[in-house]
Amino acid sequence: MKIFLSFLQSTIQHPVPAYDFWQYYVKNGIEEAGYEWTECPDADWALGLVPQTPEKRSEWKERVWSQTISWLRSNPVDLFLSYLYPEQIETSAINEIKRMGIPCVNFYCDNIRQFGEAPKEFSVFDLNWVPEFKAIKLYQKAGYRYINLPMPMWIEPNKRMVHAEANNQITFIGSKDIQRTLFFEKVVKQCPSINLYIYGNGWKDVPQYTGRTESGFNKIGYQFSFIKQHGLIPYLRKIKQRNLNTDISEALRFKVNNITDFENYNKLTAESMVTVGINRYPSYRYPLFKPDTYSRLRDIEAPMLGACYLTEYTEGLEYLYDIGKEIETYTSTEDFIEKVSMLTANTNLRQRLKVNGQKRAVSTHNIQNSISQIIQRLI
Repeated sequence: MKIFLSFLQSTIQHPVPAYDFWQYYVKNGIEEAGYEWTECPDADWALGLVPQTPEKRSEWKERVWSQTISWLRSNPVDLFLSYLYPEQIETSAINEIKRMGIPCVNFYCDNIRQFGEAPKEFSVFDLNWVPEFKAIKLYQKAGYRYINLPMPMWIEPNKRMVHAEANNQITFIGSKDIQRTLFFEKVVKQCPSINLYIYGNGWKDVPQYTGRTESGFNKIGYQFSFIKQHGLIPYLRKIKQRNLNTDISEALRFKVNNITDFENYNKLTAESMVTVGINRYPSYRYPLFKPDTYSRLRDIEAPMLGACYLTEYTEGLEYLYDIGKEIETYTSTEDFIEKVSMLTANTNLRQRLKVNGQKRAVSTHNIQNSISQIIQRLI
């Protein structure tokens, strides 16, 4: 089977949040599954994520989809697999690809964070790959074909092993946001002695003034667009939180470390006494102190690397793991502290979680299994 990929590839780095790891995971996963991938070398898919005027976006869509259609006419494939945001989708082009006899499947991983309902653009696909359990109801309500599968995660075979603990850290690796800050502030206030180590972007950075200002007309336009997309209550929450102080306390600052590189990232994840996941996320659609949650890529990655993994419970995790035997979960800061205490006191339990969680993630939640299920669903 030959699979055409539109997975945010680009030959240059664009000023948008990290995206290039997705093609690394999916390409290697496809190869390990015994399939072949191909791509249009001239198509800059990531450029579609860069903020730009409607005219520029329209030009990009015309160019990238024309390149893709032309490529596919000369290079037949068996499946079109994409990671496309709604604004990147050209429905007529997808329909043209389907008329070639090529089924089209789109992966999207931020349904819960971004949407209150499934975007109409996603209706054109033969199948939507939906990783968040909570997002299933969005696709059911819309009547779109979907399949609930894990995030597409791939790690090198030589890293798929259980390593001995190299430190006694309770390790969290992830960028700073308001929900993570509030969570850890409560943790260190309730348990100052916790051996917590935090790594990631933003925790040590000092915000820089960019000098950019918006005209009154543009501000009104942004406000109107926000209300149209999210509603009035989220807009009022946004206004209320505008001047929220996000500086971290001295107690939490003591737990923060420098940003780690890729190799050390894997090592810390695999060899820490306990590796932590946080599934809450910032959203004006929910009260600041009652955030929503959904399962992240980290819930697949950390167990694959052999971590003793403690993550925030969210609906659907029980379908991915046998909780208490393969991973452990918490539901509040109080529960988090109790689970950390339990895990740090029980070497045998930590080892069982590492072994069982790694076995489950690698054997079940891999890209090979996901592609096989997609193929079966399309038949």
